[in-house]
Amino acid sequence: MATSFSRFSDPKAGKFSGSGLKNGSFGQEPPKFAPREPRDPNDGDEAPPPTVVKASSRYTELKVTLHRKLLETINLSVIDQMTPEEFRESVGELVRELVLEEETPLNQNEQTQLVADILDEVVGLGPIEPLLKDPAITDILVNTYRQVFVEREGRLQLTTVQFKDNRHLLRIIDKIVSAVGRRIDESQPMVDARLSDGSRVNAIIPPLAVDGPLLSIRKFAVVPIDMAKLIQFGTLPDPFAELLKGIVQSRRNVLISGGTGSGKTTMLNAMSAFIGEDERVLTIEDAAELQLQQIHVARLETRPSNIEGKGEITQRELVKNALRMRPDRIIVGEVRAGEAFDMLQAMNTGHEGSMTTIHANSCRDALGRLEQMIGMAGLDLSAKSMREQIAAAVHVIIQVQRMSDGKRRLISVTEITGMESEVITLQEIHKFERLSTDADGAIEGNFVATGIRPQFMAEFEARGIKVSPDLFDPNIILG
Repeated sequence: MATSFSRFSDPKAGKFSGSGLKNGSFGQEPPKFAPREPRDPNDGDEAPPPTVVKASSRYTELKVTLHRKLLETINLSVIDQMTPEEFRESVGELVRELVLEEETPLNQNEQTQLVADILDEVVGLGPIEPLLKDPAITDILVNTYRQVFVEREGRLQLTTVQFKDNRHLLRIIDKIVSAVGRRIDESQPMVDARLSDGSRVNAIIPPLAVDGPLLSIRKFAVVPIDMAKLIQFGTLPDPFAELLKGIVQSRRNVLISGGTGSGKTTMLNAMSAFIGEDERVLTIEDAAELQLQQIHVARLETRPSNIEGKGEITQRELVKNALRMRPDRIIVGEVRAGEAFDMLQAMNTGHEGSMTTIHANSCRDALGRLEQMIGMAGLDLSAKSMREQIAAAVHVIIQVQRMSDGKRRLISVTEITGMESEVITLQEIHKFERLSTDADGAIEGNFVATGIRPQFMAEFEARGIKVSPDLFDPNIILG
């Protein structure tokens, strides 16, 4: 039996005490506690995703009224004495009582939906909570209070979800960022944060956002996507997994390149599964989202400055500190600035097998961006010196791309072979050949070898790593 709020009511007040609130307003910050266990999307008994229904103005006003009454009625100071399940059940009972007091004509379905919506407001993220529970959605994009888009199967769709107004949206944004000790206001109008399940969040508000607050959520996979699932999704063919496993196990330093939303972090997560259990791995991220499965993983995350503009800890500082923590491998979620130089230094000084991602549209572009980032470190290095650092540190570039049909594919595996004059030399080992597009917009193509045998095969052989010779035969379609 769930704990009732009546156990914690104020006997002098004759009803549930609101003394746990700073005020009774709609903008009150609700209590924070551990989220419910997420549903496994592979569970065959899974119920269909919740239906999102566009609310009428009457329904919205009723929801706001009941939400305000709820916050005025319950004693939030008792929440710590209840489990999340008990809290949800007790709030649900109280909301049903308040619905009856309103004497507003609602059918059973409307009452059920109203209770669910108010629970989402109190213990979740309001109107977008059903979208967070939908395993088919990978991104949630809120364009002011009026529009909410989602990405399903690589394609954007406009939903019927809306917030009451921009103030309502700002309250939800503040709830997200304050939960991880960050803030957003006019003095700091944009912020990166993460949800309790690891989903990555970016928010930007006026005056930078002209029409109103903007919120972007990259959802965290409940069940980590491994190499087998990438093969199932058509990201790469089965024989490629054999090659990528060998690259990781032979401790080649890897740079995963791609555009926004192309699956760089997913590929990094999948490849990291091939790291041995006897290795110490350090991860460094702006917002922690990597899902490494090894038992010996130390996770580091940057820290923004405080309200006085002090206390910021950057990725570059974390990379430097990581070198003192006896790592076997260092994984940087994404290089964006001067930390690229420190990452290359780590790769060159006994931390082989390290990996990172970078935003770039091609393997050659990725090298150009790395060079620019080294320049951000404030070091007086010539272009040739920077390129020598890159050529010595990085062994393999993996290019991924989100294509027009919404699918994410590995489109190139390229090896860095050294320097010629002042140019870094590359040789492509495998590529995706786009052949046609069918009537439904689906892209058809083949994964093929270029016929070049990579130099790292010598390292494979030295370590006893076996791969099929057919993997490099240009006459064989790999997938």
